[in-house]
Amino acid sequence: MAHGLGAPSAWVTRWTPLLPAGSRVLDLACGGGRHVRWLAAQGHQLTAIDRDATACEPLRDVAEVIVADVEHGPWPCTGRQFGAVLVTNYLWRPLWPRILESLAPGGLLIYETFAAGNETVGRPARSDFLLQPGELLARCQALRIVAYEDGFLGSPDRFVQRIVAARPDASFDGVRRWPL
Repeated sequence: MAHGLGAPSAWVTRWTPLLPAGSRVLDLACGGGRHVRWLAAQGHQLTAIDRDATACEPLRDVAEVIVADVEHGPWPCTGRQFGAVLVTNYLWRPLWPRILESLAPGGLLIYETFAAGNETVGRPARSDFLLQPGELLARCQALRIVAYEDGFLGSPDRFVQRIVAARPDASFDGVRRWPL
């Protein structure tokens, strides 16, 4: 199945109910928009970024679409912040500062991608595209970790890491209750 097509990730559908109604959501490397369409149907305001103009063209009816090569060009959302930043099946380590800067106070980072071990079952197989053990936890150390998983999923076989983490805001007292 082509990147971005099909049903939304179970990780995304599990955790996006934590978003306040009408949240502004950035979907980075959105592909064909499986999460863009699903989140728009939930009433959120979407900004979708991908370098493939053809893949994201059909999303213009439900999202602000930004066609950009974020690996070789400037970050297209400088100065903007979102109630959630969503990244699935994508890893470009130099973007981490931009991703975290784009997260508004109180906002959620929902991230899920391939992890070390995936080279034994398929693609991606290069370490450049595989998270190392505990890497998401380390990248999100300044955030409040709501949920984290690192392991093997079947059908199709793949190794993943995934995290949901919140950027503290002025009202955060360290005991906010995140429903699990």
